[in-house]
Amino acid sequence: MKTLQEAFEHTLQDIYWAETALLKALPKVAKSVNNAELKRAFDDHLADTKGHIATLDKVFKSIGQKAAGEKCDAMAGLLKETDGLIAEAGGHALDVALIGAAQAVEHYEIARYGTLREWAKVLGHDEAHTLLSSILDEEKAANARLNALAVMAVNEAGKKQK
Repeated sequence: MKTLQEAFEHTLQDIYWAETALLKALPKVAKSVNNAELKRAFDDHLADTKGHIATLDKVFKSIGQKAAGEKCDAMAGLLKETDGLIAEAGGHALDVALIGAAQAVEHYEIARYGTLREWAKVLGHDEAHTLLSSILDEEKAANARLNALAVMAVNEAGKKQK
């Protein structure tokens, strides 16, 4: 990569791969949790992720590129870690561990979408900027929901299990 446009396109491919990998992983995560509200949060995020992929398709189209993914090593690592938690943890510990893993994914996505949004603005990709802003807002909301679940519901149950 030698230009901001090339960095933008590469990072867009990276997050596209990340979202498609997350789409495949979320059903297993949702099936693994014990807390019903947490399961709903993962199921809801699965629907959001489908929407993010559709929005990314529009972003690619808006810049005259075909939607394509390039392996995202960061997301691959986060999902591998999540698989390890599912294999090793159980009960309440699994729920809190999966919240932590999900927040790591959200923080990664928030960082990527924030960067892409600002690059789109600088590059004059106004439609892409608007679309990426909408995804960024949804990722922030998903993170806030996970945080609220951790603080109010799951962590309270954990205190009783010490």
